[in-house]
Amino acid sequence: MPRHRHALTAAATALVLAVSSAGCADSAASPVTLRLVAADYTVTGRSDSTERYWADLIAAFEDEHPRITVEVDVVSWDDVDRKVTQMVKKGDAPDIAQIGTYAAFAEQGLLYSAEELLSIPVYANFLPPLVAVGKQNGVQYGMPFVASTRVLFYNKKLFAKAGIDAPPATWDELRDTAEKLRNRTGVAHPVAVPLGPEEAQIETMLWLLGGGGGYTADTGSYTINSQENIASLNWVKQNLVKTGLTGPVPPGELNRKEAYEAFLRGEVGMANGFPTLLQTAGETGVEIGMAPVPSRDGVSTRVPAVADWIMAFKRNGHRREAGKFLNFLFSDQNVREFAVRNNLLPVTGSVTEDMELDDKHRDLREFLSALPGSELPPFGKTSWAAVSDSIKRNIGTSMVHGGSPTRALNRIAGDAEEAEAASSR
Repeated sequence: MPRHRHALTAAATALVLAVSSAGCADSAASPVTLRLVAADYTVTGRSDSTERYWADLIAAFEDEHPRITVEVDVVSWDDVDRKVTQMVKKGDAPDIAQIGTYAAFAEQGLLYSAEELLSIPVYANFLPPLVAVGKQNGVQYGMPFVASTRVLFYNKKLFAKAGIDAPPATWDELRDTAEKLRNRTGVAHPVAVPLGPEEAQIETMLWLLGGGGGYTADTGSYTINSQENIASLNWVKQNLVKTGLTGPVPPGELNRKEAYEAFLRGEVGMANGFPTLLQTAGETGVEIGMAPVPSRDGVSTRVPAVADWIMAFKRNGHRREAGKFLNFLFSDQNVREFAVRNNLLPVTGSVTEDMELDDKHRDLREFLSALPGSELPPFGKTSWAAVSDSIKRNIGTSMVHGGSPTRALNRIAGDAEEAEAASSR
């Protein structure tokens, strides 16, 4: 997707301007162009909301800072982490990247710390659980950009048609509910299990946690091919995939975005999802229900939270200009604007409190209250980027005919071991 240079638009004036960070007037400085690579948060193909957000924000920022130009490249989640990694390897790192991981870049000494970039009020305003996983060796390099937790979404109309009174709490109930949906409504995907490369690492994590496992032990070491994890994925394959309950598209070929689009067309009965789907469903008239993500035994279990990160690279020496942009970005007005546009969770204390008290966002309260007790992927491990990529590439193979969860998890565990060894050298 091409970079965009934006002029001030009427939409930008609706985005309330934040106060720029302290320093000399921009007019006294030489012109600087900041290159920003950002992830695309569009849930379906119907919207260009991510590009419009950055267009409006950048236009407003450039109006306040006429000597600073910002060029943004909005990239699909399928490719954005890999793209930035390749740029860094080529010696062409962007000034700012908004992606899924930061730790490997921090370990290589490529990033400015948050303290070098942000004013004290902005730095102190991040939610503590997110700050904790944004640090490496006690220094915060990853600045949380947005967060979300997961719930089970279900189509209320299909549930009523199938005579289903309540959402499932256990995996066995999930299977039985999916069978009723298929047999009584003919829905194409009774339960969607998107293990395509867009976000396979989070969908996989849901099932691993629900089966009593996970990616890491309490000590922080990887437990990817544990017996609990193997058993969980075997259950999914035997009970959902092989019985046709996940639908006509193999899980490894189904991305989150396509699963959500099918949900909005009434072709999915149940899917694990994050808050953005609520907003889009409301716009399309789909009546959506929410319930805790089912687990093997139905006992309340850990649910993944996801935080995406923004970071500034040292390569071009634009610390001052990047700091101005990031202070602007993390103003209450702009943090709230992105969260509201995408129905996601804000990363700052002030905006979180504001949205919790606002009845317009009552549908987010369950997600906001769940965030502190949720489990995040091991973002602080320098190996996580490589492990996440391996999950995206390999986990779908476990669900095809002749595929094996054991082999797939062993392959990912091997990649994790190599990545850990490389990061320790």
